[in-house]
Amino acid sequence: MANSISFKQYIANEQRAGRVDADLAGLLNDTLGACKQISYDLSQGALMGVLGMAGSENVQGEDQKKMDVISNDVMIAANNRSGFVSGMASEEEETAYTLPADAPRGKYLLLFDPLDGSSNIDVNISVGTIFSILRAPKGVTNPADKDFLQKGTEQVCAGFVVYGQSTVLVITLGKGSHGFTLDRNIGEFILTQPNIQIPADTKEFAINASNSRFWEAPVKRYIDECLAGKSGTRDKDFNMRWVASMVAEVYRILTRGGIFMYPLDSKLKDKGGKLRLMYEANPMSLIVEQAGGASNTGRGRILDLQPTGLHQRVPVILGSRNEVERVVRYHAEG
Repeated sequence: MANSISFKQYIANEQRAGRVDADLAGLLNDTLGACKQISYDLSQGALMGVLGMAGSENVQGEDQKKMDVISNDVMIAANNRSGFVSGMASEEEETAYTLPADAPRGKYLLLFDPLDGSSNIDVNISVGTIFSILRAPKGVTNPADKDFLQKGTEQVCAGFVVYGQSTVLVITLGKGSHGFTLDRNIGEFILTQPNIQIPADTKEFAINASNSRFWEAPVKRYIDECLAGKSGTRDKDFNMRWVASMVAEVYRILTRGGIFMYPLDSKLKDKGGKLRLMYEANPMSLIVEQAGGASNTGRGRILDLQPTGLHQRVPVILGSRNEVERVVRYHAEG
């Protein structure tokens, strides 16, 4: 691949074009260095004793895997003294992480889900890391939770890494979404999917069907139509997928189209939804929209939501534009 472009070259080109500053370039390179370490640790699995439960719970009340804890520590260690961030927030931590007192402060805020889909680790199904970058409020050197509560439209950058048969990065700086594959021989992410475009139509949907008894009427209507296939009103057959790993679901949609749904239902109503706005819904929504897709709660665009809490949960419906718009229309019709 003589003409291949590495991520470092890609970011350097963006710097020269004035679209990325040196701090953001440094932050991204450090974050991806952490992701390479997580990828390696996962590849060793039982050989390193990193499988299984950690014997603790995170702020969400979920049992932590050993790799949840390890990945969180790796992400923090890679960024807490870089001078590129003034603060970080992790899905695994109750409050925003305060940098060491003697650490230099930067102009950005980093939010991350260190290991999405970690329930799949022990069965060797793809998992990943999701991250979002915001600008730190001016003059704030030790940001509190409230300083992170910015709309998804304010994201400077969003990305995720899938740890599967290959390690793949998908990232957007607000001008399209691009895919890079880790070349383990040289330790670099190489551009392999420039300017990803999600097909507007699809014959594939992803939803946890075990929750069907809790679904609202618009979601049930949509899924029933998909299941009816050619014999129903859609006049085409659909396939259903469910990996229980958001990074894997979204990467499949970016690669070949589809719709992913974790909608509001009667079981989740009191919580507001299943997925976290700041660590999952916002970054994934920006990536999907920049690839020509759509993302919605069923009642409004996710990126327009004003966050009310660091661990706020929301419904998520994202993917191929025409299918997402159909589900949103069904919600509007009641």
